[in-house]
Amino acid sequence: MKKLILFISLSFFSIKGRAQAFYDLNSIQTIEITFAQSNWDALLDAEKAGNDGYIMAQSVSINGTIFDSVGVKYKGNSTYNPNQTKNPFHIELDTYKDHIYEAYTDIKLSNAYNDPSFVREVLSYQILRQYMDAPLSNYANVYVNGNLIGLYSSSEAVGKKFLTSRFASKRNTFIKCNPPAGAGPGTTDYPSLVYLGQDSSQYYAAYEMKSDAGWKELINLCDTLSNQLSAIESILDVDRALWMLAFNNVLVNLDSYSGAFAQNYYLYRDDNQRFLSIVWDLNESFGRFSMTGTSNLSTTQQKQQMNHLLHSTDAGFPLIKQLLSVPMYKRMYLAHIKTMIQENFADGSYLNTAQNLQTLIDASVQADGNKFYTYANFTSNLMSDVTTSGGGPGPGGSATPGIGNLMNARSAYLLAQSDFTQTEPSISAVLASNITPSIGQTVTITADITNENAVYLGYRNASTLGFSRIPMYDDGMHNDGAANDGVYGVDLTVSSPTIQYYIYAENSSIGKFSPARAEHEFHLINAAGQLVINEFMADNDNVIADQNGGYSDWIELHNNSNDSIWLGDYYLTDDISDAIQWKLPSENIAPGGFKLIWASGDTSIANNHANFKLSKSGEEIGLFLDNGSSLDTADYISFGAQTTNVSYGREYDASPNWIFFNTSTPNSSNASFGVEEVKLSGLQFYPNPFSDIVNVLNPTSNQVEVEVFSAQGQLIARFQIGAFESIRYSDQAAAGLRIMVVRTKETTEVVRLIRL
Repeated sequence: MKKLILFISLSFFSIKGRAQAFYDLNSIQTIEITFAQSNWDALLDAEKAGNDGYIMAQSVSINGTIFDSVGVKYKGNSTYNPNQTKNPFHIELDTYKDHIYEAYTDIKLSNAYNDPSFVREVLSYQILRQYMDAPLSNYANVYVNGNLIGLYSSSEAVGKKFLTSRFASKRNTFIKCNPPAGAGPGTTDYPSLVYLGQDSSQYYAAYEMKSDAGWKELINLCDTLSNQLSAIESILDVDRALWMLAFNNVLVNLDSYSGAFAQNYYLYRDDNQRFLSIVWDLNESFGRFSMTGTSNLSTTQQKQQMNHLLHSTDAGFPLIKQLLSVPMYKRMYLAHIKTMIQENFADGSYLNTAQNLQTLIDASVQADGNKFYTYANFTSNLMSDVTTSGGGPGPGGSATPGIGNLMNARSAYLLAQSDFTQTEPSISAVLASNITPSIGQTVTITADITNENAVYLGYRNASTLGFSRIPMYDDGMHNDGAANDGVYGVDLTVSSPTIQYYIYAENSSIGKFSPARAEHEFHLINAAGQLVINEFMADNDNVIADQNGGYSDWIELHNNSNDSIWLGDYYLTDDISDAIQWKLPSENIAPGGFKLIWASGDTSIANNHANFKLSKSGEEIGLFLDNGSSLDTADYISFGAQTTNVSYGREYDASPNWIFFNTSTPNSSNASFGVEEVKLSGLQFYPNPFSDIVNVLNPTSNQVEVEVFSAQGQLIARFQIGAFESIRYSDQAAAGLRIMVVRTKETTEVVRLIRL
């Protein structure tokens, strides 16, 4: 069953929706700390050596916004020294008062002690975020009492706000996998997940419990990993762990679980009782740290040729040994390594990003009189090794690999290994039989697969759930065409507003995912006929007034269907333990329409005022449907701290991706196309106007993603077009204007077509 017309094509998604202005990669932040005391440095040193608490700063200014009475302390282990001027900082805005800046209260600033290039941490996080949830990271110039201390890397703290924004959960077991007393050559207690028995005291020296409880859950994870491996997927997000291990290995990030101290990661147990791994502290990535735990990679060449199966037989690293002992997990791990190499290193794109970062910070590095390396070291270390003299940063005489020198050779070395030269499966023409089904309908998902032994579909009904994996078939009995024709199929019953899915194929050598970044990215099916929470504002100071001229919090609902929906069957709540907290007005919402609900807490004002308010510090909103015999969840969001007059909403109407809107869109579409038409460099859509089918030609060497919207801003379809590829897009929606939004890695461009 070959497909000649594209009815739905590859659409890749990841759950984002973070306020990123403070962590914008294209700008340098300015942070000014003012202490009333002139001996502030001695006070911070004393607190670091003693209680490790905060010293109150008189004020902290972030890009001109001033906060009084702020907690500041020094942080770090090997990068802190009481005798140096430029120490790493931890700023906590809400230690003494309820301050918040762009949804953030904790600011972590690293001093580039071990990095002549100044880009290791920021570049590493940028690469990692493509494959798993990880902190945002950029740069800040830091001043104390009017004096420039220097240029710092600024990375998002992994705390409850991070957990809420990524996992819609924050109250469960949360563990920092670093020895509380610090790791070092004399340390023997490592957070390696080695099972040490049921006595929790055996684990205290290796892990820092950040939640009120959780030792029993940690012990259960270690026990399951070592002794009950067949049950590991019920307690660990295995795919996320494999991405972490692949990342550590490819980037020679050895101050991590994959290195001597098996540290610098977090574990959070989500609402599905699975531990999620979170990478932290990347200042020694790209080969700056040398100890693997079994050997010392003292030369750059040894790091270039580090074994991609490092620790796969080492009982001291059970997360690696045990997972890679499962053939499917090993093939998934190999697929992740190959994807990471091909997308970042084989094509040299990582160097373009690194060069852009160095260009951005060049003047700030020159102005940094407290940096630990020379400006010449800064410019050269992007490509060439830098060797320090005795007494300098790091061990005397140690070499810091040039990032390009390390990774160009490492990429070539890894891709030449037999695990990566074997023929991999090919996955193409991933199609769903219906991209907007109704709940209760059955959807068939098919794909063309070659060079495979087995094919699976991973799917879930909400971003807070884990993916379930089921086989796909090429037997002629699963709407897959003829048996053994290379087309695999599987049927799914639609039971929720969205289905997120990916395809995994493997042979005896290696696996392959579609999308390649799965499970972090996925294909998507949106069910039709849904009422959704589309946008809200938890601190409305002067954006939009209600009937009485008051500025209340608000929630926007959207009917993402072709039929009217009776609101009187629905309830809204900010506490899901009280699902029927407030019943919606008895009225219809039109197809594609919007309804603004004021979260004022005062129902006497009008029937569109709910009996609750929203919390600026973060909480939840639930939308429930009364079906007569049951109360079903129609939509739900758990959100973190919000900013005054900034709304939080779906990237486009009914999108799974949530983002912050500095210009909010209450009672109207989230998809705003108030931009001029841009002439695309080579991409062609024809004919225009068109009937049913548009030919799309991409004669360039860049892969692009196209989103098709109606004039009302409703998403109609998405597809990707590979380099030098042409497709035929079949448009089954009603006649009218089409807005084609074309995205590449660097640009977003818009073309308007008419559907006859």
